[in-house]
Amino acid sequence: MEEQEKQTNTTTEEENNVNEEVVEDETAESVEVLDKEETEEANDSEEDTSQLQSKLNALQAEKDELYQQLLRVQAEYDNFKKRTIKEREAARKYQSQDLIQELLPALDNFERALQVEKTEATASIIDGISMVYNQLKEALASQGAEEIPAVGEEFDPNIHHAVMQVEDDDQPSNTVVEELQKGYKLKDRVIRPAMVKVTK
Repeated sequence: MEEQEKQTNTTTEEENNVNEEVVEDETAESVEVLDKEETEEANDSEEDTSQLQSKLNALQAEKDELYQQLLRVQAEYDNFKKRTIKEREAARKYQSQDLIQELLPALDNFERALQVEKTEATASIIDGISMVYNQLKEALASQGAEEIPAVGEEFDPNIHHAVMQVEDDDQPSNTVVEELQKGYKLKDRVIRPAMVKVTK
């Protein structure tokens, strides 16, 4: 009986030992599985972080490029706006230039007609021509056209067109002594330079 109890105890101890070994093996396997899972999760997390960082960098680069494009477009629009305003102002300022240039030959002919000697027969005609001539000059002046000063002025190639040079001891060199055709400017722009004689 004692022997039977000993055998039973021995068997129970062996079974307990076997059970403990099985539990230890299972625990070790579970720990290994958990370690693997944690390592995989850590690797996945690092990969996700790396992917997110690269996406973030790409988005930042795209944003910077779009911002630079926006700045360029804004600058181009501002330049276009300024240029348009300037062109509009210039068009408004010099809008009557073409008409004035068309009228200048008529004005020249009026001046030639007024140089005719005044007699009793031509007095009324010359007076009428003079009235029309003065009205025409007033109309041109109201649009900003004005005569360029010539006789007695120092020759200026920007506003005078010298067609002859003469010797004149009474006048300093490079002085306008005679005006052959009147010059005109519209505000600050020369429409037609004055045709002049200049001293040597």
